[in-house]
Amino acid sequence: MWIADGPVVTAALGFHFPTRMAVIRLRDGGLFVWSPVALTAELRAGVEALGAVRHIVAPNALHDLFLAEWARAFPGAKLHAPPGLRETRKDIAFDADLGDEAPADWAGEIDQAVMRGNAITTEVVFFHAKSGTVLFTDLLQQFPAGWFSGWRALIAKMDLMVAAEPSVPRKFRLAFRDRAAARVPLARILAWPAEKVLMAHGAPVMSDGKAFLARAFGWLDR
Repeated sequence: MWIADGPVVTAALGFHFPTRMAVIRLRDGGLFVWSPVALTAELRAGVEALGAVRHIVAPNALHDLFLAEWARAFPGAKLHAPPGLRETRKDIAFDADLGDEAPADWAGEIDQAVMRGNAITTEVVFFHAKSGTVLFTDLLQQFPAGWFSGWRALIAKMDLMVAAEPSVPRKFRLAFRDRAAARVPLARILAWPAEKVLMAHGAPVMSDGKAFLARAFGWLDR
């Protein structure tokens, strides 16, 4: 697995978010691209040096900003949509939909679980078995001290975006309107033998990933 950080993007209310993607080489040599960031010439060259891009994955409907440029750059790759994204990005021709079970293309190498019941977004969480890494997009976040300023810093603190360790922001906790539906995929996630946890918005957790996830989702797993 390789990771690459992209440019900072501006979200709702002027909040700035760093971006991060991951590339996983599958057993057949093809590449699985998770949450792609802005495609620069340097990044494209680096990815092409690793192998052929076979799958481009948007983990939730909020991480769609750079999908079109990746689809144009790698027309031979399958573009995979999370729940809800086809409806908001009708300009993109998706090839497949992400569900509760891994498709044959990466089954046995990458597992997945759809975190349902959230009013903000439905996120697909992945587990790369070989590296023991769980991949989260927005459901886990941690920003460094001083990242936000002014009133945004106050909101970020209240939202647990700058907590001592990566946390589920309070807005996402409140958005889980159907907690029973969310506990089903969460049980699968907590059962994975996780060693590491990679996030789009936060420093990776490099050890004891399983224990970390149990702490991070303890409020939901009750």
